[in-house]
Amino acid sequence: MVADAELRAAGSSGSGSPGEEELGVLESVERRVLWLSTAIIDHANRIRPNPSGMKVGGHQASSASMTSIMTALWFHTLNADDRVSVKPHASPVLHAINYLMGTLDESYLTTLRAFGGLQSYPSRSKDPDPVDYSTGSVGIGATAPLWGTIARRYVEDHFGGAGKGRQFSLLGDAELDEGAIWEAVQDPMVASLGEVVWVVDLNRQSLDRIVPGIAADRLQGMFAAAGWQVITLKYGHRLRELFARPGGAALRDRIDAMNNPEYQRLLRCSATELRERLPGNGSTAQPIADLITPLDDASLRTTLRNLGGHDIGALTDAFDAIDDSRPTIVFAYTVKGYGLPTEGHPQNHSSLLSADQMVQLADRLGTALDHPWTAFADDSPEAHRCRAAAERLRRPGRPSRQPPAVPGDLARPAPTGTATTQQALGRVLLDLTRKAPEAASRIVTVSPDVSSSTNLGGWLNKVGVWASAERPDWFADDAETILHWREQPTGRHVELGIAETNLVCVLGELGATWSRWGQPLFPIGVVYDPFVNRALEPWSFGIYAGGQSILVGTPSGVTLAPEGGAHQSITTPSLGIEQPGCVTYEPAFAIDTEWCLLAALGNLGRPDGSSAYLRLSTRPVDQSTAAVPSDPAARERRRRQVIAGGYRMRRHVRPVVTLAAMGALVPEALAAADRLAALGHDADVICVTSPDLLFRALQARRGLAQDPTWILDQVFPADRATPLVTVLDGHPHTLAFLSTIQNVPVTTLGVTRFGQSGAIEDIYRHHGIDTDSIVTAALDLVG
Repeated sequence: MVADAELRAAGSSGSGSPGEEELGVLESVERRVLWLSTAIIDHANRIRPNPSGMKVGGHQASSASMTSIMTALWFHTLNADDRVSVKPHASPVLHAINYLMGTLDESYLTTLRAFGGLQSYPSRSKDPDPVDYSTGSVGIGATAPLWGTIARRYVEDHFGGAGKGRQFSLLGDAELDEGAIWEAVQDPMVASLGEVVWVVDLNRQSLDRIVPGIAADRLQGMFAAAGWQVITLKYGHRLRELFARPGGAALRDRIDAMNNPEYQRLLRCSATELRERLPGNGSTAQPIADLITPLDDASLRTTLRNLGGHDIGALTDAFDAIDDSRPTIVFAYTVKGYGLPTEGHPQNHSSLLSADQMVQLADRLGTALDHPWTAFADDSPEAHRCRAAAERLRRPGRPSRQPPAVPGDLARPAPTGTATTQQALGRVLLDLTRKAPEAASRIVTVSPDVSSSTNLGGWLNKVGVWASAERPDWFADDAETILHWREQPTGRHVELGIAETNLVCVLGELGATWSRWGQPLFPIGVVYDPFVNRALEPWSFGIYAGGQSILVGTPSGVTLAPEGGAHQSITTPSLGIEQPGCVTYEPAFAIDTEWCLLAALGNLGRPDGSSAYLRLSTRPVDQSTAAVPSDPAARERRRRQVIAGGYRMRRHVRPVVTLAAMGALVPEALAAADRLAALGHDADVICVTSPDLLFRALQARRGLAQDPTWILDQVFPADRATPLVTVLDGHPHTLAFLSTIQNVPVTTLGVTRFGQSGAIEDIYRHHGIDTDSIVTAALDLVG
């Protein structure tokens, strides 16, 4: 680990420590950044009209603890290829810096948290100024640069033009409590990512309190054990100079041994109180008292606050000492609310300065509250510094490559025999390498240690596993080895550890390469469907941040019967209805899976694109029952219906009931229709492939959306409206809305309880989704 005292020497090989004059300019810029970030929040809360009276909010104290770190980075350290993830509550600092560099117009400074204005937290998709990573979901934004590094390396290895910049994360110390942090740190791929630099704002406060035992030493040891370079910035140069004087060692020991609340309380003391409290008791009290006696009151209070995270020189030395052969973490000790009247207070997290306090702050920082956005004079050293930083960080425009065309149909004969939709996934990927190689070259698959159990084995054997450097396959000559693990820079599968959060986070970054480096990818992540809910929040956040990907949940549902209740998904079928930026599909047949997957691939890597979720199954199904038309025009009509949401499988002259089934339950619906016909009750059968798209069409018909509605007329025409039974391997509410298309009576069958282990027939009967249950529901409706 690199400590404070070692940084001067360590930093000599980097970009160079700023001299005294340069430090003065940087500190002046920092003061302006502190003022602007504070004023942006003040205007949003105290000045801008707020007719509703609802809290606007903002985090002046959390921003203040980051101003030194971000000033050192943007105005000294960063290069154009670098990317930075900024902790959510420091977004006003980012906007202040962008304003000073001329990349944010002054008119936006009054719009924090206003509609169409600056977002609450940094947003790539919605903020008007440069934002590298969307943050706000705690733990997810912090880890994003890890996955961004993998995405950049992948693009560079396969297509070039992605550069070699560092990937910074600026995160609060409380964020280290998040499980996503540690799932990411321990992934085997991460230890080799030398571009990654995390800077921890170690202010030792959470939302409610000062954390009494944050155990920084333990955290440092955990990162060191994971192979990271650990740099600790605890004290600034003023304190270090004081420690070098007689009695200084005793003072350092006293502060080191002090718990966090006691230190924070000292920050709230007057100089007189500080001289009484700081020496403490015991044999070292007098040497400490003698040491601080010569300091005037202002110097004493300033020196006590001089932590490493607020010392520009110490910070630039730390950044120059980064070892690019492994990930680096910098623990920068800070004071929450640094430089504000609220600094160090245990409840300052959301506190706002009063008008009088803002006036006093403006006076101390050399600005004016009535002209809060005044820029530096054009000929000042600070203005020159801002312009130089803007020029250094200006990124050259990258041509945006259009994603290659994806065929809508691979023109294979309709499958016969028995197959599963999960098997179809692997087959389609292999077919694409032969029939659409340019599109296939953009596909990158990702799995959390489940490649062999989700039918990706053939694809892996064909394209190999991606790694930054080629590694030997020690089982290449083993005749009994079916899955060949060839790791090389040209591979097109990324294998992570078992954590689903990591999988969807890297999916989000692979899905954003079209907008970062102009190189579209088609990322497909495969995960057991029971674990999709665990992955949903970070995947959703990746979609929000502009990542476009396909998430495949397989195997799924209680159809997993023998594997027991712990591995049976219930709520996932409706996710696509509820998830913005995503289309959901649950096909029943192999050909439907092909068409849905191709449609989803065709929507990736473009400004108007979207993500997709495919829910697949390991249930063997007789493919002939799909009755795919042999006529080319009829086949194309079926394909269009499949990717639009559904199609009719059975159509009687005078149906008395309609059975709408999805996914693995279609065979039960077909069998029920046969039995009902034998009883004299003709039943139409509808195969639903996307409840999401059907719901959108229904909303559009009601004037609530802009989606096409033709699919409703073809699958649910008014002249064939009958009572309806819906059935799926999931929660029944997913398809309940179908009855409102023509306002017909409905019975919704599905899974509402935890599963059981057992044969599929027993499990279906237990949940009331077997053929008997469908027949009974239909008879009840027809009377």
